[in-house]
Amino acid sequence: MDRARTAVVAGRCLLWAALALPAFGAGRLGLNEPRPLGQQLAGAGVLAVATALAGRRPLTAFALTAALCLAAAPALFSLSYGPALAVFALLLGLRRGRTGPAALCFLAVGGAGTVRIALGGADPVPEWLVMTGTLLFACVLPWLGGRYWRQSRELTAAGWLRAARLEEEQRLAEERARLRERARIAQDMHDSLGHELSLLALRAGVLQVAPDLPERHRAAAADLRAAAADATDRLHRVIGVLREEDDAPLPLAPAGETVEQLVARAADSGLPVRWGTDARTGTVAPGGVAERLLHRVAREALTNAARHAPGAPVVVEVTGDATSGATVTVTNRRADGSRPACSGGGSGLRALRAAVTAVGGTFEAGPHGEGYRVSAHVPALIPAAVVPAPPPSAPYTRARRRVVTALGVAAGTGAVLVAASVGWYAYTETHAVLEPAAYAGLRPGALLADLDLPDRHVQDPPTDRAPAPPDRTDCRYYRASGELFVSVDHYRLCFDDRGRLAAKDVVPRVGGQQKSQREEFVR
Repeated sequence: MDRARTAVVAGRCLLWAALALPAFGAGRLGLNEPRPLGQQLAGAGVLAVATALAGRRPLTAFALTAALCLAAAPALFSLSYGPALAVFALLLGLRRGRTGPAALCFLAVGGAGTVRIALGGADPVPEWLVMTGTLLFACVLPWLGGRYWRQSRELTAAGWLRAARLEEEQRLAEERARLRERARIAQDMHDSLGHELSLLALRAGVLQVAPDLPERHRAAAADLRAAAADATDRLHRVIGVLREEDDAPLPLAPAGETVEQLVARAADSGLPVRWGTDARTGTVAPGGVAERLLHRVAREALTNAARHAPGAPVVVEVTGDATSGATVTVTNRRADGSRPACSGGGSGLRALRAAVTAVGGTFEAGPHGEGYRVSAHVPALIPAAVVPAPPPSAPYTRARRRVVTALGVAAGTGAVLVAASVGWYAYTETHAVLEPAAYAGLRPGALLADLDLPDRHVQDPPTDRAPAPPDRTDCRYYRASGELFVSVDHYRLCFDDRGRLAAKDVVPRVGGQQKSQREEFVR
């Protein structure tokens, strides 16, 4: 813990040193106007406080740095504190998730800068354009970059978490598929063996009532019939435990025989089954889903009839055509002293109902007259499996797109403002140029209205390099040349209260002759 805290403190000290270095070096290199040592130390102290707060209160750290920049320059542009402003804007986007407080802070900084520019007395248009460009490029863009960086880290972590979750889901899906396959095999065994055991019980019943069979063999046949019935019940209970859902659709494995063959085999085993008068064969395509469904329905119905109504007559009908589909109906009467073939709540019938309705068919099972009826209609055209729609695009891509769009809009707006600032600067500076010959031809006492002066005069004059103006005069500054982005000589013309030229001065450029050349006229 101590090592981690020491590393954090050391990192913040290095950050403060890196941010304070431009504040002390810009003035010495001539990139900014020289400031007193007290102001430099005060600025370094504010940067130290902002660096200490950047970890837990990044918005406060950014606000302090923005206030320091506004105190140093109304347009917010300062080589001394501009790097610190950009760094704390980056940390604000990196460490704070909410957008509202940061946006309000940017608006507050812009409003404070606008008020300070309006009260400064200088030409507000270029100053405001410079402030807006600085706010975009040194504040908004780094803040958006920090947000993008933070979101990228969060999305990367979320991606790894999602990958691990998908692997776990895949493992669970494979395990569930194995369990479903086991249940399918068990259900298939139940249907096949249950049907065969029912037919075996029927054969034993035929032997039991045979007149030429000895009494001991008849008793053995009765025991065999009871054992087959008990085995069928136990098989049904075991398979019921293995099934996960009672109403899950049955697997449609190939039946291996047609409905006609099934009925013939049941009749050979002693089940009193016959075809109905409206029965037709060849109504479904062999080997298809419809034929397998009809076979399962008929087999389950015949099995229930053999178990619950032994000896009762059973009628099987298969009707329909290739256009409307096929319908299988199995009807049995109630045997003397027996209960109905099924109560309607068996798992086999529920599974059959789910399988038939899954392909768009209808299924009915219940008492009918003095017996029980099972009927299923399967459409001719089985609807294709629904293909799941592709998943919607991940929110990670949309988040990246929003951040990139915001960065692009901010960069484009900043570029337009910077271009407008440069254009306005060039216009104002080139229209405030007083030619040296015109300056030399100015005579004492000339009226301001009679002089051919430029359309504009300098709005940010170098008053710090100019001497004190004469008393009760209004002074105007003009550039001596139209060079841009460099320091040039300035001409100062001072007029008295009657609008007459009282004095003119040459204010040298930065690094030029420090002594101004004054010509003051007698008023």
